Amino acid sequence: MYRYLIAVFIITFSMASGASAQFIAMKHKVKDLSTSTIWLRCSVGQAWDPALDTCTGKIIKLDHTQIDYATKEAKRQLGGNWRLPTRTELESLVCGQCPPPKIKSRYFPNVSPEAYWTSDKNIMSSRTFWSVNFSTGHSYSRFFPYQALPVLLVQAN
Repeated sequence: MYRYLIAVFIITFSMASGASAQFIAMKHKVKDLSTSTIWLRCSVGQAWDPALDTCTGKIIKLDHTQIDYATKEAKRQLGGNWRLPTRTELESLVCGQCPPPKIKSRYFPNVSPEAYWTSDKNIMSSRTFWSVNFSTGHSYSRFFPYQALPVLLVQAN
């Protein structure tokens, strides 16, 4: 009987407060429950440090020809298949109420407050790709594939 009352209280409190957990941290990865995607917590160039519970090292900015190499290296070093996220996937990480960088730093520590690559081309200007800017939380399609931007990788299904 008490277990039932406690469960009802917890469910009611969660619904009333609007609290919801979007992410589950899993060492160097994060699962996004809203999109069912699995992310590397660190930007390319950084490494997960479990002792410090954060990403360490320097973020490396890549152009689109270098991204293919980075995804292959992630597969070799970490296992799994990794890829560049779509615009929608990367936008799902934006935290509008967070100060820059506009991402939940508890799950994605040391993300740079700047534009990150997506895999989506602009259909109106096929020479440019979409990016998501973690300084503003907005998306832009003004970067050419030869330009270098930071990268977060998502696991391919």
